[in-house]
Amino acid sequence: MKSILLIGLGRFGTRLAERLSETHAEVLAVDKSEKNVNAVLPFVTDALIGDGTDEEFIKTLGVQNFDACIVAIGTDFQSSLETASLLKESGAKRVISRASSDRQANLLLKIGADEIVFPEKQIADWAAIRYGADNVFDYLKISGEYSLFEVGVPESWTGKTVTEVDVRRKYGVNIIALKKNGTVDPVITPDTVFTAGETLLVLGKFKEMQKCFKM
Repeated sequence: MKSILLIGLGRFGTRLAERLSETHAEVLAVDKSEKNVNAVLPFVTDALIGDGTDEEFIKTLGVQNFDACIVAIGTDFQSSLETASLLKESGAKRVISRASSDRQANLLLKIGADEIVFPEKQIADWAAIRYGADNVFDYLKISGEYSLFEVGVPESWTGKTVTEVDVRRKYGVNIIALKKNGTVDPVITPDTVFTAGETLLVLGKFKEMQKCFKM
């Protein structure tokens, strides 16, 4: 069970607190707003009213005892920057900070943040592909080049086997699983036959996916 210090309880931080509770992580949530703190009390182990830019307050939290410290402040970048800096100075093992631009990310990394998350950018990337590309039902970026897609079975594949479509050799696309009526079947063999109404979970480079599935 991981222990998380979460500072900043706006919409992103509050949603994060809710999801962290589902992983059974021990979460200490912090925000300057009493209203925001009260809102997350049902989801977290504990919550405090406090200012992440207050050095004395940060020292009382024992930040070195948490597996990760997440700075989810979104509307005041100066506060986000100061909070991340104080966390590192106080011995935090791992500081994860929210940013809305590459410039903000670079500044956060310079003062010691270990990882950066871009909520708006990541959602925009997902939405652009999900709604802008044909036949894509879901999308997850795995690395700089590789992504995991859920796509519909192309009409031309219906009744054919994995060997017959041969997309791994042609495009470097790996079929991970089949999904039908909400049920995922991860057992894919060369003789697996594609049927109408199925979707595929496939892994590959975006450009090759575009060629393979004519996105």
